[in-house]
Amino acid sequence: NLVAVISDGSAVLGLGDIGPHGAMPVMEGKAMLFKHFADIDAVPIVLDVHDTEGIISAIKAIAPSFGGINLEDIAAPKCFEIEERLKAELNIPVMHDDQHGTAIVTLAGLINAAKVTGRNLDDTRIVVVGAGAAGTAIVKLLSLYTDAEIIAVDSKGIISQDRSDINEEKRALLNYTNPENINGSLEHALTSADIFIGVSKAGLLTREMIKIMSHDPIIFAMANPEPEILPDLAKEAGAAVVATGRSDFPNQVNNSLGFPGIFRGALDNGVNQITDKHKIAAAEALANLVTEPTASRIIPGPFDEGVVQAVAGVFAKTEEV
Repeated sequence: NLVAVISDGSAVLGLGDIGPHGAMPVMEGKAMLFKHFADIDAVPIVLDVHDTEGIISAIKAIAPSFGGINLEDIAAPKCFEIEERLKAELNIPVMHDDQHGTAIVTLAGLINAAKVTGRNLDDTRIVVVGAGAAGTAIVKLLSLYTDAEIIAVDSKGIISQDRSDINEEKRALLNYTNPENINGSLEHALTSADIFIGVSKAGLLTREMIKIMSHDPIIFAMANPEPEILPDLAKEAGAAVVATGRSDFPNQVNNSLGFPGIFRGALDNGVNQITDKHKIAAAEALANLVTEPTASRIIPGPFDEGVVQAVAGVFAKTEEV
């Protein structure tokens, strides 16, 4: 019943690269959430090593003490290789929460936002802005769940085959995005789009951009601590459903809806690999907890009854299939 919460402090939410000492209070808080929500004993660990090989070696050396590894606040692109290698080399569940926790809760919210606006996700155009850890995982999970057209955008514009300035990880996103190989700005990507998902920076989305989207667009402005656009401004511009990463607005996309139940389910069922099937089932379970979704309630709150049990329960069901 023991999980390690591990960071090198290179990408702490809202603070950036603040190093291991600065990251420690965040890891302690995460460990408390594990205990509070899922009764999992979690140990906060910060590493004063920042290269990929060093982080992997350190985690492998201490892994025998733990039943699971929660990677936290490790910068992209190294976070992708670190998680991939640890999953392959360890026989316990390993999850980078900034990627997959965010993707799971985002998908849960989108399932219900589509219901509220009368959309079939398969027929939508989704623009994901921010191609770091969270944005990459969101794109991949959405592409597994839906046949929607997905466009990924970074600080330089639409990620396309014609871009020579993108790294290997961003180029890999083209396996899931931009089937027409369009180029251009965020505005071009958003023209007639149905859904905006932002994991980028404050103030990036303007009212004018929302107005060029399709009718009743869905806006997930999840930059922290300040969203890409404030909910009231988004609604004034015509947004039908707005979600953010903030607890003081409705529809908070909060990772604490995901990771406690994910690890509870994995530990209870002896699961050593958290798969895409688990993630999609977890998102559907979260969406189903909101029996009558509305524009102001598309996802449950982290303190709602039954959240951890619903997410953990998918591991027993998925293993039986």
